[in-house]
Amino acid sequence: MKLFYMPGACSLAPHIALCEAGLPFDLVQVDRSKKTSTGEDYLTINVKGAVPAVKLDDGQVLTEAAVIQQYIADKAPAKKLAPAAGTPERYRLQEWLNYIASELHKGIGQLFNPAMPDDYRDTVKKGLAAKQFAHLEKSLAGREYLLGDFTVADGYLFTVLNWTKFHKIDLSAFPNITAFMTRVAARPAVKAAMTAEGLLKAA
Repeated sequence: MKLFYMPGACSLAPHIALCEAGLPFDLVQVDRSKKTSTGEDYLTINVKGAVPAVKLDDGQVLTEAAVIQQYIADKAPAKKLAPAAGTPERYRLQEWLNYIASELHKGIGQLFNPAMPDDYRDTVKKGLAAKQFAHLEKSLAGREYLLGDFTVADGYLFTVLNWTKFHKIDLSAFPNITAFMTRVAARPAVKAAMTAEGLLKAA
């Protein structure tokens, strides 16, 4: 299996999941010009041009973080990174993965647009705090992770919320979120993935 990634991008989520799952994989970095570290044109691998993408051993390519997260979890069922397919808990996982993708990933991700006017940027940040962050804060009350135990949804949430540092979004008003971020960051698999991407210094 090959994971195509950009350091710190949403591809960090499946990178974390692969480390948590203990599955063998190769990392292939993609640069801004859509060239891979192995010299390939990334658009021939994923025509959408975005990371992550996972190339399976049979040559098939999976894209979209929420889907890849579930694939990885299902390849290592003993790690319990996702509830069993068909259970009510699995649908709760999918509910969170879709919420993270549509509300948080897109919400925070749009701030990377350098052409966004400052006044609109401030409006987006205020909207995130009032709606999405407030919802997360309530949802994490009294629990360590989104579904109680760590799942692939937590790795995805951590990855997206980690972008708040880049955009200078202060999360101190949300103690449950900040505790969650500290908790996930301390996991060995998360440290391993972030170190491999150059986001943390090697110990």
